[in-house]
Amino acid sequence: MDMQTNLLDRLFDAGLLIDTGVDGLYGRSGAFEDVIARFEALIARHAPEATAEVIRFPPGMNRAHFEGSGYMKSFPQLAGTVHSFCGCELDHVNLLQCMAEGDDWTGKQEATDVVLTPAACYPLYPTIAKRGPLPEGGGLFDLQSYCFRHEPSKDPARMQLFRMREFVRIGTPDDVMAFRSDWMERGSTLVSAVGLDVELDTANDPFFGRAGKMLGNNQREQKLKFELLIPVTSATTKTACLSFNYHQDHFGQTWGLKTVNGETAHTACVGFGLERIALALFARHGLDTADWPEPVRKALWG
Repeated sequence: MDMQTNLLDRLFDAGLLIDTGVDGLYGRSGAFEDVIARFEALIARHAPEATAEVIRFPPGMNRAHFEGSGYMKSFPQLAGTVHSFCGCELDHVNLLQCMAEGDDWTGKQEATDVVLTPAACYPLYPTIAKRGPLPEGGGLFDLQSYCFRHEPSKDPARMQLFRMREFVRIGTPDDVMAFRSDWMERGSTLVSAVGLDVELDTANDPFFGRAGKMLGNNQREQKLKFELLIPVTSATTKTACLSFNYHQDHFGQTWGLKTVNGETAHTACVGFGLERIALALFARHGLDTADWPEPVRKALWG
């Protein structure tokens, strides 16, 4: 049995995760949720002193905004759409018959105006662009959302539906680069406080196709993405639990985001994979939080 399946089975046996019959789609116990809530409180204590605007979007976003983001150009393999039945009564009868016979019943499902949110920050940019030019000093935003990525796996750290906590900085290149640099230090300090070993490394997003390999290489060469790697299912092949991303002016150009001086805004974000961090904590310290080391319990529970 590999280490990924072994950890997943132990989490199921302990009742921390609940098997739904679909890889990467799990229920969470109260104990699992409590760890996430405590860690989010720890994030808040390490957040910058400047007050961020708190926004919570649902796990679905406007399909037109999704299409405008360019996500399908780079990550079509990960996207998830919301479809609904749009047929007549006869179509309904046929649907029920297909279900009863075990056949494909989705033929009359049509795309709605909702797409599953791929990253917590994606609904933010068109929202802020509608407000007009940014105020003096730009913007800082605190986000959290369930996100969807279609990559079913036995690896418990690669869920299809998971939560992402993000801080997003919008402003001048100097503003957003300073923000990202600051959070790379803060993130390492924060995770070390709960007894986890961390490694910071350059990274790239999983761009699709042959052209995607070139995009990934360029992203690494320009050091646009860093990840904080933490052991979850393997001490050698570590899991990215935090990411620090500089988007340059991509979203600024896409949505017409402007600084107070009328220049195209740049953006950067820090993202916390909340389920991954919880999994790292359970893998490192054991499945019963009452037995976790006292310094870790003090950092999380006070």
